[in-house]
Amino acid sequence: MAAVRVEEAYSERDETIDAKGNVTEVEIPYLVFNVEDESAALAAARPRVKTVAGMSLESIEVVERINGSTWKVKAVYEVDDDGDSPDDDNGDEDTTVFAFDTGGGTKHLNQSIKTDGKYPNDAPDFAGAIEVDNEGNVNGVDVTMPVLNFTETHTLAGSRVSTSYKKTLASLTGTVNKSGFRGFSAGEVLFLGASGTKRSKKSSAPWEITYRFAVSTNKAGFKVGDIQVARKYGWDYLWVRYADKVAEGGKNVVKKPVAVYVEMVYPEGDFGNLGIGN
Repeated sequence: MAAVRVEEAYSERDETIDAKGNVTEVEIPYLVFNVEDESAALAAARPRVKTVAGMSLESIEVVERINGSTWKVKAVYEVDDDGDSPDDDNGDEDTTVFAFDTGGGTKHLNQSIKTDGKYPNDAPDFAGAIEVDNEGNVNGVDVTMPVLNFTETHTLAGSRVSTSYKKTLASLTGTVNKSGFRGFSAGEVLFLGASGTKRSKKSSAPWEITYRFAVSTNKAGFKVGDIQVARKYGWDYLWVRYADKVAEGGKNVVKKPVAVYVEMVYPEGDFGNLGIGN
């Protein structure tokens, strides 16, 4: 077979400009002669494509097969906003910023941890039920609950932040850790989601991704009224069923806890798939 030859197709060069008239992308087509397949065409074109001032080579792609041994390929260049070379996208990725707050959250409680006092001494004992009205309804109270919120911002190479990875982040949002994570036990960390920023038009440029989490601690061996609860994972939902009971002395009918339910309301997720370690 004749020698491989690469020639620029000058008449088919394309440029893309923005609203200000600045060139943001250039496509330069080449014809590759005397090769048998796509891989050979790309291999022949790569060392022969030209440089474009102020732009980085983003890709070399096969456009079409002209005949049995002739191929058209194109070199795609994008504006080099940050002055990096096209191979700098890997860099020292995973520059990480941590932040946290303990602002807590608000929760409606119908049941107290304990009743510190009731006055007079013969007042009905509701076994920790809060604000029981004259009709026997347990109205409860809104309180601030201890919740640790924290974020991590990681710098990841552009090649890592694929559509598949974004789908993984979406699927893990609203899940709790099924195994230990950042020093917390399984069930204590809720993944609230992630947001990403890329500060360049280059497809290979790094992403800054902020991951948001909230922590609620697990509890074990505690009481609700007179009912012993074996375990509640941090993000489980606990609710209480009340029923009328005759108070001590038989003077009053009061609402007291008769059953406690611990519900799993967030599915478990494998936080290892976040790709930021455990």
